[in-house]
Amino acid sequence: MEFEFDGELWFWRGPAPWYFITVPEEDCALIQAESSAVSYGWGMIPVAARIGDSEWTTSLFPKDGRYVVPVKAAVRRAEGLEEGDTPTVTLTVHV
Repeated sequence: MEFEFDGELWFWRGPAPWYFITVPEEDCALIQAESSAVSYGWGMIPVAARIGDSEWTTSLFPKDGRYVVPVKAAVRRAEGLEEGDTPTVTLTVHV
């Protein structure tokens, strides 16, 4: 499964601060429908992610009934991203 969407980069100020982009609701519904076949625990979904020329492997985190994509510092630097930016994200769910 592959998805492409624009999403806002936001910062989570928890005990382990991180930047995320929330997956659109309609894509979350499709991912959720396949989640039992791809999740490896705690609802995590393994994916390949791409923003611009940057590609990385990660896992979607379930949050508030949707999924969020963690965006590494190296990706943010390479793509010149800051909190509030809205890049195009391509996700490939490993089924």
